[in-house]
Amino acid sequence: MSFQDLNLIEPILKALKTEGYTTPTPIQAKSIPIILKKHDLLGTAQTGTGKTAAFSIPILQLLYQDKQQHKEQKTIKALVLTPTRELAIQIEESMKAYGRHTGLRPFVVFGGVSQNPQTEALRRGVDILIATPGRLLDLMNQGFIKLDHLKILVLDEADRMLDMGFVHDVKKIIAKVPRQRQTLFFSATMPSEIQNLADTILYKPEKVEVAPVSSTADTIQQVLYYVDKDDKRALLQHILKDKTIATALVFTRTKHGADKVVKDLSKAGITAEAIHGNKSQNARQRALTNFKARTTRVLVATDIAARGIDIDELTHVINYEIPNIPETYVHRIGRTGRAGASGIALTFCDEEEKDFLKDIHKLINKAIPVQEEHPYPVKQLTTAERIAKELKNSAHAKKGGPRNPSAARNPNANKAGGNRNWRRGK
Repeated sequence: MSFQDLNLIEPILKALKTEGYTTPTPIQAKSIPIILKKHDLLGTAQTGTGKTAAFSIPILQLLYQDKQQHKEQKTIKALVLTPTRELAIQIEESMKAYGRHTGLRPFVVFGGVSQNPQTEALRRGVDILIATPGRLLDLMNQGFIKLDHLKILVLDEADRMLDMGFVHDVKKIIAKVPRQRQTLFFSATMPSEIQNLADTILYKPEKVEVAPVSSTADTIQQVLYYVDKDDKRALLQHILKDKTIATALVFTRTKHGADKVVKDLSKAGITAEAIHGNKSQNARQRALTNFKARTTRVLVATDIAARGIDIDELTHVINYEIPNIPETYVHRIGRTGRAGASGIALTFCDEEEKDFLKDIHKLINKAIPVQEEHPYPVKQLTTAERIAKELKNSAHAKKGGPRNPSAARNPNANKAGGNRNWRRGK
């Protein structure tokens, strides 16, 4: 199947050709016809499956066709809600690329930066608004944004919004949009709270499900390194001596850990920047831009960025620390091997992380192949050293308690505003 087979209009086909896209991914092939028929959609798909294009392309077509039939109004006709600034920016970039020949005006708003440039753009007129919930509510409360003429609402990464505590903001926003609308709902996982939310805002949705969270793409080569915790820094630098690794996305569990890895790599002469929640928006965007431009070779990220970074031709993901939630591993390595491309995911595992690794093997239903030969194998401890280490770990456990591998989900999910589909006038 090609994009030509999906009844897309010439301005969009021309843009897709410019981008080098000819064959839709499975979620695009399934979703685009449903959305073009103006049906509500419930999509279960993880990042890296082509989900952004799956909703962006048909929205652009529907609004372009609507603009041809009616006098143009400076009103927001489509709203995409998304949890992170990085993802919001990337969706806007995609909308601009696919819609470059349509004359439609996508625009993004998010917190952490001055709102003045955003309010000026809103005054000039926006067709498609991409927003994070907090800043959107602020601008709505100040009267800068009105959603009275909204025709299409998209909730992207709904489970991530739940994890980040945005669900109540989302419900407030939904209460302000017209009941007569088309709603597109995407989530990588479907916990009960998210299913309940979907049930309250979708009208007779058609369901699309691809690449469940427990699966890893066959195009990703996974490799496991057993290594002592104190040797991880040296092992990372050893791997990055391979000049064929043009760029690498490295994941840590903590913000402090990410900054420490950047500091160590910089000392070793390897260009690296960190991206996490403690960084200013400008610093985060600058790091991402430098990484995409390959002026920065290594981007070190915490899991807040795992489902918000979209980089073409990323060949290597390195799990410097194993996540304590197994699904996060799948999301992390899904940053490479995207849309059919090949990729390599390297994972460092120390003694304390073996339980996390077992959870990952159970989830993906296979063992990650082990790299036996490398310069920093796990040291064999003497009996005295092993006893001393066990005593130290025991004392630490009594002091701080064990880490919980399965993070608690937000148990609160209230009912949200109803929905009717804009195409049906109900």
